[in-house]
Amino acid sequence: MARTTRTSRGATPDPAPRGHDDDGRAGRDPAGLRLRALSVAYPDGTTPVRGLDLELAPGEIVALVGASGSGKSTVLRGIAGLEDVVGGVVEIDSEDVAAVPTHRRGVGMVFQDGQLFPHRSVARNVAYGLEAAGWPRERRRARVAELLELVDLAELAERPVQSLSGGQAQRVALARSLAPRPRVLLLDEPLSALDADLRARLAVQIREVLRAAGVTAVVVTHDLAEAAVMADRTVRLGAGGRLAAPGEGEPDEGAGPGPDGDAR
Repeated sequence: MARTTRTSRGATPDPAPRGHDDDGRAGRDPAGLRLRALSVAYPDGTTPVRGLDLELAPGEIVALVGASGSGKSTVLRGIAGLEDVVGGVVEIDSEDVAAVPTHRRGVGMVFQDGQLFPHRSVARNVAYGLEAAGWPRERRRARVAELLELVDLAELAERPVQSLSGGQAQRVALARSLAPRPRVLLLDEPLSALDADLRARLAVQIREVLRAAGVTAVVVTHDLAEAAVMADRTVRLGAGGRLAAPGEGEPDEGAGPGPDGDAR
């Protein structure tokens, strides 16, 4: 039985990636992602995802949609190592990482609420993963500047994160997750807390940022229009976190994230 190292629910994974050296040199080309017969369990033994098969080409962006309880967010947490993989395979660049500790997978994650560090400025939030990975100071500064330029927040580098708007905060969270050059990026309802107009604009911006970064990404959303904007293709999940049959797995109209992100 494959087991993973799990952090507390909702915690940000240790961002130190396997896709670059600790001195900050550029990492690999975008990685492919393959899930084979993936089953993910919670600590109480519940298995909301059973037997999922999914494959992403290097650099591809895929949106996961489905009704509440279909296990969309749980799939991401299994890939990241935040929940136990109790069956199947998680392959990144043809390497099974299901038993690899979270911080060694080279996977970045953007959560619903961004989970920024309130005591750090915008720039120091983006630099967090680079500091943890031991990047030299000058390389960190250059990479932070590059990412803030990419998300159009360069002028806010020294601003306290508490003063940011919701859209700005999510762009900082995106830049922070991309900074260590993850092999795969996971985005869990990144726009769910924003109003409709801002969501529409930011969906386009996220797509542009992911394209510019060239990263392989999985985006969870309950909004089909949002999925069409951000992703290259959309995959529906049905009951038990498996691929939906035709007509199954329609997102609940107006459905938002569950209170704890469970089995969405």
